[in-house]
Amino acid sequence: MSAHIVYDSAPLGSVIRYSDGAPKPPERFRKKLAAWKSRNSVGRLIKKEPPRERPTYSSPACFTLHEGDFGQAGIIVLSVRRTYSVESDLRFEIVERPAIGMVRVLQDVGDSPELLHLARDREAAESWLASNRYSRAYLEEVTADEVGADVVEGRTAA
Repeated sequence: MSAHIVYDSAPLGSVIRYSDGAPKPPERFRKKLAAWKSRNSVGRLIKKEPPRERPTYSSPACFTLHEGDFGQAGIIVLSVRRTYSVESDLRFEIVERPAIGMVRVLQDVGDSPELLHLARDREAAESWLASNRYSRAYLEEVTADEVGADVVEGRTAA
């Protein structure tokens, strides 16, 4: 599916796979493998930004995927996030949508909310928020309307 469909139909917290369609090179070709991995991976949808019109430039709508955190002893040193335009030439697939009843911890950043954490229920979300202080964070429950979008893709809602 196109990036535009992901932007339009995937709720925040969805797991998205993206690919350029190229076959994976052998492990011994480290540089080729690293380049391939940068265009073929999986991430969690954490932000959607609308198109922008400025006097000097315009940009199409885009979305950001969180691919992972790196560090040790509970300290995150590097957080890997990638932002894709709806005009991207990559192919995207919604691998998993958040389940009904899960709770998102969101923070308003700019024009649109950003996902900070996806919890299994309200109690877990409140616990996470108590140990991770964010001044403008709020909770939002995943609704049946969002999960019902699976029917559009030919699958039944889970």
